[in-house]
Amino acid sequence: MLRLLCRGLMYFLYIPVIRNIFPDRWYVRCQYRYWTGKKLNLKDLRTFNEKLQWIKLNERDPRLTIMADKYRARSFVSDKIGEKYLIPLIGVYDDFDDINIEDLPEQFVVKCNHDSGSVIIVKNKEKMDVAAVRKKLRRAMRRNYYWSTREWAYKGIEPKIIVEKYLEDESREELKDYKIFCFEGEPKFFQVDFNRFTDHKRNFYSLNWEYMELESEFPTDPNYYIPVPEKLKEMLSIAEVLSEGTHHLRVDLYWDGSDIYFGELTLYHGSGLKAFYPEEMNRVMGGWIDLTRGKRP
Repeated sequence: MLRLLCRGLMYFLYIPVIRNIFPDRWYVRCQYRYWTGKKLNLKDLRTFNEKLQWIKLNERDPRLTIMADKYRARSFVSDKIGEKYLIPLIGVYDDFDDINIEDLPEQFVVKCNHDSGSVIIVKNKEKMDVAAVRKKLRRAMRRNYYWSTREWAYKGIEPKIIVEKYLEDESREELKDYKIFCFEGEPKFFQVDFNRFTDHKRNFYSLNWEYMELESEFPTDPNYYIPVPEKLKEMLSIAEVLSEGTHHLRVDLYWDGSDIYFGELTLYHGSGLKAFYPEEMNRVMGGWIDLTRGKRP
């Protein structure tokens, strides 16, 4: 009954005028119930997803906003591990019409710095639907991602449009995304997404690159061969440095076959609303987060 009530409420809460008037704690509880079917008890936090809800409601360090900002995070990363890990930046803009399309290379990536899901990969500039890209980015620029997720770090980000160099790996079709889950500054395992534009799948690997029987959001494929990255130890070292002082941080890196590139820093994986199978893994990951420790980035 409560889940049905939350389902009805969430329908109305997707209307910004209504959604934005509700307190964070109430909104987070209702959203959690809607997506997981479970009651959120903020006084008895045990799982990974439960503790992420607490972090959303309680962590208020201004440095988290810098880490969540895909533009300002570049300076954070450069200071921590060096500029060589940054994807070459073509430009940063306040409005799509500030971009001179003619000056851009034939291939590039354009995205907003303040949200999730606004990435546009352009492999052939001549075939780009400029009107559609403008519409998508302008809609994204008007949106404050915080209000729909209550992920506090996004609340104060000044919206920008970023254009970066387009990269590929050995497949010449995509760039595999190596997401390293870190807890209390310690890397624990990898998530690798592949075939994102055809048949999206997601595999998980231990720090020794052993396939893990774990699934979340997208199907896993144990028969799909993903070789051990040549610079695996360097990736882990990067993740350890960048996650220092955080309760949880997902460090997203790219590997093009020769060089490591920084992707983004994710403070709230799946907003703490994505299921893991087997479910016990959610509890194991929760045990890696110690909310009694006053760590900060």
